[in-house]
Amino acid sequence: MGSATREKFLKIALVAFGVVFLTVYPLSLIWPSGWRWHGGQGQYYFQMICGIYAVLGVYLIAAARNPLENKSLISFTIWSSVVHSGIMAAQAISDAHETGHLIGDVPALLVAAGVLWYLSSERRLGVVAT
Repeated sequence: MGSATREKFLKIALVAFGVVFLTVYPLSLIWPSGWRWHGGQGQYYFQMICGIYAVLGVYLIAAARNPLENKSLISFTIWSSVVHSGIMAAQAISDAHETGHLIGDVPALLVAAGVLWYLSSERRLGVVAT
């Protein structure tokens, strides 16, 4: 896959994951056991998470216009998704009420991180480091 094709797919992925991040709240209504935590965090915690992911979604969609100028946002999305999914996986394994997340938002974040990492690698985009 050439760098132009890879950048095209990166733009598509940024928009797609941006839309998913914008729809965390509706996803939690459709499939609560896979997208909404039921423990003692309370409603305010969930509203905060939805707000943070909605803002990230908007920025990812905007970053699709020029991914090379938004490398730090893409890197943040990759690494924060890996860390967040790891923490959620550990919590879901330790709490039998939350195991649905192991097939819901945990793998979704890992897929987002993996796809963005693969498509945004500077070597793969043909960018020469200086």
